[in-house]
Amino acid sequence: MAEIKNYTLNFGPQHPAAHGVLRLVLELDGEVVQRADPHIGLLHRATEKLAETRTFLQNVPYMDRLDYVSMMCNEHAYVMAIEKLLGVPVPERAQYIRVMFDEITRILNHLMWLGAHALDVGAMTVFLYAFREREDLMDCYEAVSGARMHAAYYRPGGVYRDLPDRMPQFVVNKLRNERAIRELNVDRQGSMLDFIQAFTERFPGYVDDYETLLTDNRIWKQRLVGIGVVSPERAKALGFTGPMLRGSGVAWDLRKTQPYEVYDRMDFDIPVGRNGDSYDRYLVRIEEMRQSNRIVRQCVDWLRKNPGPVIVDDHKVAPPSRVAMKSNMEELIHHFKLFTEGMHVPEGEAYACVEHPKGEFGIYLVSDGANKPYRLKIRAPGFPHLQALDEMARGHMLADVVTLIGTQDIVFGEIDR
Repeated sequence: MAEIKNYTLNFGPQHPAAHGVLRLVLELDGEVVQRADPHIGLLHRATEKLAETRTFLQNVPYMDRLDYVSMMCNEHAYVMAIEKLLGVPVPERAQYIRVMFDEITRILNHLMWLGAHALDVGAMTVFLYAFREREDLMDCYEAVSGARMHAAYYRPGGVYRDLPDRMPQFVVNKLRNERAIRELNVDRQGSMLDFIQAFTERFPGYVDDYETLLTDNRIWKQRLVGIGVVSPERAKALGFTGPMLRGSGVAWDLRKTQPYEVYDRMDFDIPVGRNGDSYDRYLVRIEEMRQSNRIVRQCVDWLRKNPGPVIVDDHKVAPPSRVAMKSNMEELIHHFKLFTEGMHVPEGEAYACVEHPKGEFGIYLVSDGANKPYRLKIRAPGFPHLQALDEMARGHMLADVVTLIGTQDIVFGEIDR
């Protein structure tokens, strides 16, 4: 009799489904996975250590680069930790802007996940559709912060600036004539809130299109139903949060259970799965996009009616206005001190967490009273999900590993932090 033994396969890190820098060492019996060993550390951003050498304000852009698909949500947890230690109140308008952009970021994240997951499994069209919608939301990022991805828009005490009165316009070029440009600029004639409202009116129809392509597609269901089943008890034991936990049937969402900012005033539902498989996690994220759209619309309505300050009026924490800084010596000194030395945060420790698109994203911050964090620990949602990959993959086929990486929605910036 020929001796049969398992063989080992390197999956990644160059594999397009391995999302960049994940190396999986798979032990296979034929095509069936017996063991999956994730190797991390190939990216190694060292964010937590670098944070100790930067001022509190200089660390904000580092947060964008953790999960680089959910930029503003990362910033949110960090600035909330600083605000807890400082004890500064955040203006109400700034809280609504933060909630609105958190939900825009959730839609951005889920669109990226949907397009990439479908592409990994073998569906091309959804990727193109999802990126069409992402462009509109990226324009909103760019309009408020000047950057399409790494915004650094949230600041301790509020947000960098108020929403603009005009959206950037497309201009005639050699690829598009005047008529095509006019069509592209239809929703850009008013303020940014007008643009976002127009998007929220269109978006449910777009989500219907994604569902038409995938939800009852028999190939999609064959690839996802029953793959990577995690029971509710096991999901809690493994430290799952976000759609991974809700897909297993546990209705836990920090926006409802531990509301922050103005989430307690928002009307939305928590989608929950039944079977804990990849298909349920897909359905949960699809419904989350619809609920985020509801929240964004509520924020737009409130922001239209309620003007006001968007950052705290304490120049030890927030810079003075440009006009005041250029006409008043005191303001100039505050501006100079804030951007050179930075703010001094009282001694103590704080933990702040947000319902990030991928789960609970937390920042544990320790201050010794200086202008830089003494220690910074990031609770990244993707890390516990990745440790469960071995358990989820056992007994599945090699092709299912691609589905499992997709359903976990892993981004390595937050894992190799």
